[in-house]
Amino acid sequence: MSEHRRKPPQQQGGGRAAARRGQPGPAAGRRATPRGATGSPSDSYESPSGSGGSGGEEERPYGGRAEARRAAQRSSGGGRRRGAEAAGSEGRRGGPGGPNGPGRGRPSGPVKKRFIDYPRAGRSGGARWVPSWRLVSGLFIGFVGSLVAVAGIGYAMVSVPDVAHTAEAQNNVYYWADGTQMVATGGETNRQIINYSQIPAAMRYAVISQENKTFETDSGVDPKGIARAFLNMARGGQTQGGSTITQQYVKNAMLDDQSQTISRKFKEIFVSIKVGATVKKEKIMEGYLNSAYYGRGAYGLQAAARAYFDKDAIRLDESQCAFLAAMLKGATYYDPAGATSLDSTATPEANTKRATAQWSDTLDKEVKYGHLSAAKRATFKELPKPQNPRSNTRLSGQIGYLVDLAKGYVVHNTKITENQLQQGGYSIHTTFDRTKVNALEAAVKEVRKAKINPKARPDTDKFVQFGGASVDPKTGAIKAIYGGEDATKHFTNNADQTGAQVGSTFKPFVLAAAMQWGVKDPDGSSERKIASPKSLYSGKNKLKIKQYDNTVWTDKDGKEWLQTNDGEKSYNPPSYKIDLREAMRESVNSAYVQLGMDVGLDKVEEAALNAGVLKTSLASSAFPSFSIGTSDPSAIRMAGAYATFADSGQQRDPYSVEKISSKDGVVFEHSKIAKAKEAFSPEVADNVTDVLKTVVDKGTGTAARLTGRQVAGKTGTTDGNKSAWFVGYTPQLSTSISMYRLDDDASSKNRTFLEMYGTGGEKKIHGASFPAQIWHDYMETALKGQTVENFPTPQPIGEILNNTPSPSATQSATSTPSSSPTPSDTPSPTLSNSPSPTTSESCGKFDWTCGNNGGTDAGGTGNGGTDGGVTTSPTATDTAGNGGNGNGNGGGFIRGQTG
Repeated sequence: MSEHRRKPPQQQGGGRAAARRGQPGPAAGRRATPRGATGSPSDSYESPSGSGGSGGEEERPYGGRAEARRAAQRSSGGGRRRGAEAAGSEGRRGGPGGPNGPGRGRPSGPVKKRFIDYPRAGRSGGARWVPSWRLVSGLFIGFVGSLVAVAGIGYAMVSVPDVAHTAEAQNNVYYWADGTQMVATGGETNRQIINYSQIPAAMRYAVISQENKTFETDSGVDPKGIARAFLNMARGGQTQGGSTITQQYVKNAMLDDQSQTISRKFKEIFVSIKVGATVKKEKIMEGYLNSAYYGRGAYGLQAAARAYFDKDAIRLDESQCAFLAAMLKGATYYDPAGATSLDSTATPEANTKRATAQWSDTLDKEVKYGHLSAAKRATFKELPKPQNPRSNTRLSGQIGYLVDLAKGYVVHNTKITENQLQQGGYSIHTTFDRTKVNALEAAVKEVRKAKINPKARPDTDKFVQFGGASVDPKTGAIKAIYGGEDATKHFTNNADQTGAQVGSTFKPFVLAAAMQWGVKDPDGSSERKIASPKSLYSGKNKLKIKQYDNTVWTDKDGKEWLQTNDGEKSYNPPSYKIDLREAMRESVNSAYVQLGMDVGLDKVEEAALNAGVLKTSLASSAFPSFSIGTSDPSAIRMAGAYATFADSGQQRDPYSVEKISSKDGVVFEHSKIAKAKEAFSPEVADNVTDVLKTVVDKGTGTAARLTGRQVAGKTGTTDGNKSAWFVGYTPQLSTSISMYRLDDDASSKNRTFLEMYGTGGEKKIHGASFPAQIWHDYMETALKGQTVENFPTPQPIGEILNNTPSPSATQSATSTPSSSPTPSDTPSPTLSNSPSPTTSESCGKFDWTCGNNGGTDAGGTGNGGTDGGVTTSPTATDTAGNGGNGNGNGGGFIRGQTG
């Protein structure tokens, strides 16, 4: 800066420059240091004060201007030339002047290096674009490091996912009582998971040899295979190849997403690495073989073993294992049965050729890798022959009813929930005897084929239904049922519940109550008198039914109750005395209705419940007709209740499942919860049996006689001929058969039982006809080959009640005894128009329950049909409710209660 432009010094504390800057400056003399002397732009301005802080002038430290300039140059590193040289090789112009500021346009100081020296500094021409070895190695290390970092982050972020529900959904396998498989069904897919210990070593070696020979030592992924898969995807193909057993397990069992995309493949890789590092090889192999698809609808090795060879997986030999390993390649092209519906090239011949080559190659590789001896390999010369394809859910015929019954038992009697059962994976061993099931179905079909013709007699033979059940008296095991013509067409299980009233088959409970607790003293005493089967009651038709105080039962209008017998028949005039044995044999209504009143209908109900009938199936016990069968227990429960008599009073609830197991072992055994209770004393039960023997020997049930065997049983038919029953037993088997007409179309909201007059070409249907015939035909086959057993000899019981002369009848409404030498079990069709009160009239004092008890009469004249059945027509019970049931699960899979 020119000296001539210097400013006069400012006074201390004053001046605009001082006010503007307010910072100390260099020591001031009379003139400021020339601009640029210190290398700072601010140095061109004077400091308002000296370094010592005084406001006055100080002497200049130098002698003159030249000396001051030289001193400034020395402090900045020298003169102009030396300063320029210190600036480096950037040239004489354009660089900074001095270390901190411009110096007349000349560069000064070193140049900072760039992080990535590219293009390269200090090079010219093409050399500038050739990267240095440091740059190349740095970039490579950085790239690899980034990949490692990404992989590490990905590995850390992924976790081993839970096995997808789609891989857990399995079938439940149901077994017959003899241990053979009945059907596999119930889950979303045909799969049954098994443990590693249940997988034969030959299967593991076959898969390892063919699919992934390094499985036992690898990390879970195959880098070469992955590269092939990515290259194939890049070309637009599928991700075929490149999958280890671990990767296939992850894809099948853990990833719900089966799409062929790069992102899914990356996910599969990371999860596979994680699985390979954290999950045991045994678990991986187990999961893979349980989740893989083998064709024929079979997921998992166990299902495949059943689908192709009808055996459990553990029983597969080396040749069969190699065959199933071939199916993993794609059953469409390897199943010898062919799959031309999926691909025209998948013919049986072509598939057999492919399967044979693959099977042979697998066995050869097993020998090569030391998993199979050459000698053993030499024994397998031909492809093992699989069975013909079949449905894995054969629920037609009776199978569907059996499965439904077993499901109901499982849900209502074990800790297995409905949802768990739906997921499957259970081996359910049932009580069902295949021979007996087939025999019962055949007996029904024979009668239906010979007698029922809906086309020829649509008005009488349409909607005919049969139901049946057979129970082992000593265990309660349900051995057979007949649920209907076909479970896939007729959905209601006729053995489990229907709403069909049982009629006079209810009378044994009245007799049992009379011998167990006795009859009430009409004089009001608390003492009861135990009845003997020889006790005498009136067999008079249109008998006035008396209450405990000897007053006649009347309806709400005061009309006397007059109980009618079948065919308007009276027995043994003029006294009309008939003992209870004969009254049971001839199914005399009047005697048993009065007996029920004398015992107390509450005790009759208790006897039925003790025998095993469910409370939900009982009609109201407030009316006299309760004793002659207004209730509607199921066929299973009636067979079970009669089984109580067969086993001398020991009651056991009917059951359909013996044992349940899963891959974790046995989860349920009926034997651990099985229990029997004494429903009746042996004296009572054996006497009931002895009375019921006479029904079959020479009463209404003679059609049920068996060759060389003792049989006890009872017929039953309801008013209006709307249902007919025969329930009977031997010491080894108790069976009930029902027949009725019911339009049970699911779309019908008002289903009603229809009359059976004329059905099957018969004038009327009763328990002694078709039901007894079916019972006989079935039992002859079911008991064939079994040792003949006799019933216990009954001990005398009770006293002979009413054993006094009876005054001559004074009632006008009597009938002469029939001269027919054969017992009758037939209702009179003309009685449907008898002057008995209507349902609304019969409610009487108990009309609040009348609508729910089958419309039992409470007064007037009642018939009850064949065996005294009931006094009104039965009504259908809604099968969605809690109707009768013989399974301990309230009727079917969802509904019901434990019994």
